[in-house]
Amino acid sequence: MGKKIIAVIPAFNEEKYIGEVVKETRQYVDEVIVVDDGSSDKTSQLAGEFGAIVLKHKINLKKGAALKTGCEGAKLLNADIIILLDGDGQHDPKEIPLFLKKLKHTEIVFGVRNFNKEMPLNSRYGNIILTTLSKILLKNKISDLLTGYKAFNTRIYNKILWDSSDYSVETEIIKNIKKYKIPCSEIRIKTIYNDPYKGSSISDGVNIAINMAKWRLK
Repeated sequence: MGKKIIAVIPAFNEEKYIGEVVKETRQYVDEVIVVDDGSSDKTSQLAGEFGAIVLKHKINLKKGAALKTGCEGAKLLNADIIILLDGDGQHDPKEIPLFLKKLKHTEIVFGVRNFNKEMPLNSRYGNIILTTLSKILLKNKISDLLTGYKAFNTRIYNKILWDSSDYSVETEIIKNIKKYKIPCSEIRIKTIYNDPYKGSSISDGVNIAINMAKWRLK
């Protein structure tokens, strides 16, 4: 019997892209869970129509909370492997097999974006600064601190489990794999920026930096 693979997709007002993301993702996994994080549009409806299991927050609790809801749902469905990807079409589901192949030899795989001219300017420099800070403060070797595309074996979930409800979730996962010496790996991924204004803001970046400093002091 093969391993059960479930994709978890956090989404907030993503009616423009969520249907296609779910449709493509379902080709490579056993189930897709979409966590509608308090959307005011048709995100839930379209995700369900395209075959996803939809879990809905009544209000926007932010990305970290949405990911936790989705991962807890995947655990209840007995997932062996959990894939995390965004609901805005930024990540290509066709790359899921690359993650699964790499995951045979490690516990968690991070998708690393190219920090080139295609990445919006604020995201590019924000990521470079925060990734450099994380290497200094958290002593990690991950090349893309804020990547949202990753895959892991569910057996490590309790060790990487995060308290952050916001975009600090990505950093806290990295902090936890360092703490518990969890084997990890990276693969290069393509990224499509449909909306350059979405994602983490400058204030999110400042908050992430503050949290890294707090974790380092602890």
